[in-house]
Order: sequence, then C-alpha cells, then structure tokens
Amino acid sequence: MIKIGLIKEGKVPHDNRVALTPEQCKWLQKTNKNLKVIVQPSGNRCYSNSEYERDGVELSENMEQCDILFGIKEVPIDQLIANKTYLFFSHTKKKQPYNKQLLKTILNKNITLVDYECLEHEDGQRIIGFGFFAGIVGAHNGMWAYGQRTGLYNMRRVYQQRNFKELIHTYFGLKLPNVKIVVTGSGRVAHGLLEIMNLMGIHEVEPDDYLVRRFSYPVYTQLKGQELYMHAQSGKYSREDFHKNPQDYVCKFLPYAAQTDILLNGIYWDTQLPRLFQKNDIKSDDFIVQTIADVSDDVDGSVPINVGGQSIEDPVYGIDRNSLQKTAPYLKDSIDMMAVSNLPNELPRDASRYFGEQLIKYVLDDILTGSSPVIDRATIAHGGALGNHFSYLSDYVND
Repeated sequence: MIKIGLIKEGKVPHDNRVALTPEQCKWLQKTNKNLKVIVQPSGNRCYSNSEYERDGVELSENMEQCDILFGIKEVPIDQLIANKTYLFFSHTKKKQPYNKQLLKTILNKNITLVDYECLEHEDGQRIIGFGFFAGIVGAHNGMWAYGQRTGLYNMRRVYQQRNFKELIHTYFGLKLPNVKIVVTGSGRVAHGLLEIMNLMGIHEVEPDDYLVRRFSYPVYTQLKGQELYMHAQSGKYSREDFHKNPQDYVCKFLPYAAQTDILLNGIYWDTQLPRLFQKNDIKSDDFIVQTIADVSDDVDGSVPINVGGQSIEDPVYGIDRNSLQKTAPYLKDSIDMMAVSNLPNELPRDASRYFGEQLIKYVLDDILTGSSPVIDRATIAHGGALGNHFSYLSDYVND
C-alpha cells in the first residue's frame, strides 16, 4: 500500500491551492486499491476538510506514515520530514538566495525533492503548473487596473467570484475604450492572457499593423520570440540559438512601447535574457505605456521596474517616470504595476482542479512506480546529493 499525503501549506501567507482535489483523491483510491490518500487538516485550503471526508479521504495530522508528500509552495524548514519524497515548487533551480537553506536542509535530511517546475516533456515543455490561471487572473487584473486609472470602465475583482465560469459572466456588457494592448510570451501564461483578451472581445492584430495604426476599437497583439528578440550582430532570430545563447540577443520591444497603453507580460525570465526595456526608457515621451501587468513577476526581471509583488487585495503600485521610485498607484506621472506572486489563488478551485488533472495524467504513475526520465530530470535532490541534472547548484548549497 502506497500512501500519498497532502500536506497543509506552512509558508506564510498561506497558499489556498491544492495538488489534488477531493474528487480526484476519491477517483485515485477507487481505481487503485493499493493507493491511499491522507490529507493533513487545514483551514486555509480552497477545499474544506469536510469536502475531503465526504469523498472518503482520511484526515490526519500524521504525515510520517506517508511515502510521498504533495504540497504547493516551499515547505518551511522546521516542517520537513526526513527520508521522505516531496513534490512542491521549491524555487531553487535559479539559485534563489532566500531558499538556499531550504535546499541544504533537504540534502541533510536525505529527502527526495521533485520540483513541479522542472517536470518537462522531452521537448522541454512544462508538464504541469498554474501558469494558465496566472495568465487569466493577471490579464483581468491588468485590465481592471487600467479602468481604475482612467475611470473609463469598472470591473469586479476575480477573487470575489466563485469560479472561472462566474468570472466570464462579469464580462457581459463590458464596454472597453480603444486601448492598445501587448501580450508577450507563448507559453501557458500567455495562453491565459489570450483567453481573457478573447473573452473580452478584444480584437487581435498583427504586430506590423499594430505598430503603424490606431484603431477605433480595443486591440491586442501577441509578441513571441521572433517579434521580441534579435541577434545583436546578425539582426536575425533563431529559436534554438536564442535558447542556447540568450546573452547574444537584444530586445526589440521599445517601438511597441510607443504604441501601447497596457502591457501584459507573460514571458519566462532568466538573468541571461535581455529585458523588455531599461528603467530609464520609461522617462521618454515615446514610452506611453500606462499599465503593466507583470504576470511573470520577477523583481528587476523582464520588466525592470518591477520592485516587488503586492497582495491579492492590493495588487497595484506606481513607479514614478522621473525618479523611478515606487509610489501610490494611478498618479499622473507614474506607470501602474500589477505584480502579485500568487495570482492563481484568486481562482483556486479551478486552478487546483486543472493542476491535479495534469498531475494524474502525466506524472503520478511514474512517481508511484519509481524513476523515469521525466522524474529524473525534475529530481533536484535524492539520497543526500543533488540530482543528475542539478550539479550546477553545488556552489549554491556548499558556500
């Protein structure tokens, strides 16, 4: 009998998402007699303890009895159980300094860590994640913030709706001005951003047309790799070369900044990647962007004026165009920044259901039966040592 434990989230502020919903736990136990799911009670989940009990799932504080432990955010160091297998978002693969001690403790306690973020298909595509719903909420919040800034329309907040279906109904009758919107990226986050653009009835236009025209209706354009980046020497773009040598490329975003009211950013960020623009660029009269929803939410990342995330209840701050200092939102000489690290928490039940479906479909069998190429590529720590694909973290954990 293999026992899976759903641990309660210990990181503060508490995350309300789950890896498996009550209905998914019920299905797993029904279809696999050698599998048992045990849920650690929590008052912060989007699904209540009683909902798990009604679907025949045992509640217990004792996670020591479980073989595999599923969480969402980083597990606090003092809550880690030695010699267990954990799956959660560890935020260590980029050598994040704030989680260095977490990974050191995982190694010292002989814990196997499989990081959701590192679960990839053979072609490098992420298998599971909350990116789509981050895009959904981020696009909505970006549009909401622009409405708050201009007073031209009003929208309800996402977290005040029960689910995604109810959110969609709030768009009926929404009349938007003739704004111009850039959506960056091509992954799950971008798909979520585009979903909201389409649900709001915003028209898509080609990048070339976007750069030379104003429209009498709201429009958006999507900028992917070839529209955003070019080789510094040749002026060309090769997807394969860009991913191998991003430091050799420069960004082509600035002409769009002269035509854009709202930027919805969904691109993956790494320190070697060129930023969309430089901080001082926002001082130019040609930089007319008023609202930025940085769904990727990397401080000083692809959007360099991101100075840190806000809360779900208070998601927007301003950046003064001249001093580059953080201000209150919606001021005349500022750009509004919508940056929240846990956007999917505004639609937690939908996001959790989607996450669990991908987990069951693509990952769970390999986790239960042992190693596989997919699991191996996502195993950051095992047996007190770094995983096969994470030796580059040795200086991170040994200094």
